[in-house]
Amino acid sequence: MNDEPRGLALRRVAAGGRCLVLGPVLGLVLGPLLSGCVGNPFADARVDPRSPVASEVARSVRPDAAYPTFASIPAVPKDLRPHRQYGVQAAGIDAAAAELVRDTADDSWTLRNTDAFAAEIRAAAGPDAVPGQAADTEAFAKELRRRATPPPSPKR
Repeated sequence: MNDEPRGLALRRVAAGGRCLVLGPVLGLVLGPLLSGCVGNPFADARVDPRSPVASEVARSVRPDAAYPTFASIPAVPKDLRPHRQYGVQAAGIDAAAAELVRDTADDSWTLRNTDAFAAEIRAAAGPDAVPGQAADTEAFAKELRRRATPPPSPKR
């Protein structure tokens, strides 16, 4: 009789590649789990007459309609490029992506002449705005506070 523990025997079977034991075990385990997928759950489906879409469903369902057949599948178009051409173009896109990553790497470019650029932008923006006087700021704040005061409550 075999004296090794059951867990060790299963590990040995899995490691040894002897699937003769694991195949039926998996079939017994997975069989009941997958059997729920058998059958047509819509065969006896009914629409609740109280449903707001019941009339629309009744109008759209045609039980005598013909089902499509495999013969009704359209033929493969003849004006498509060959399958290998898709791969060639995908490889071209991958090469362009690699080139873009290489060209925009952190060490591949630096900023130069930033002072001239900043001066050009300042000139295009116009003269600096003169800061307002403290009295103007206080008057503006006072006017905002006055406008923000809620009206008095109506008398009842």
